[in-house]
Amino acid sequence: MVHSIKINCSKSSLKEIREFAEKILSNYKIPEVERNLIVVAIDEVCANIIIHAHHCNGTDEISIRISEFDNILEFAIIDQGEIFNITDYNVPTLENLIKDKKPGGIGLILVKKIMDKIMVEKQDGKSVCRMYKSLVL
Repeated sequence: MVHSIKINCSKSSLKEIREFAEKILSNYKIPEVERNLIVVAIDEVCANIIIHAHHCNGTDEISIRISEFDNILEFAIIDQGEIFNITDYNVPTLENLIKDKKPGGIGLILVKKIMDKIMVEKQDGKSVCRMYKSLVL
C-alpha cells in the first residue's frame, strides 16, 4: 500500500509531515524508539528541502510517499527544487562540528545513521530523495 501527502514548503508544514509519518508508521510493528528515529529522519530531510531548496516559499509544494515492499519501507520525498545529493555529503565528525562552531550539520549525520539506504535522483524533472528502512529489526 502507498500512502502520500502533498504539503506547502513552509516550516509550519513540518508538524503535518511528522503527524503523517507517525500515523503511517503506527500501522507497523516497529519499536517506538525506532519509529521516532524514522520520523526524525523524514522531518530533517523535509526541513532541509523546505528551507534550503525552496527558501520557505509556501506556494511551492513537496510530496511525501511511504510504501512497503518485501519488508522494506520506502520514504520518497519529491519536489521541484534543486537537488541536494545527501549520499554525496561528507559527514563531518562531531568533533569538527564543535570545533568549527557552525550551526547545523548534525541532522544529516542522523539521517545517514537512521536509514538503511538513501538514494537521490532527478526523475521527470523532479528531485526525488528515497530513504529505505528494513522492517526486520
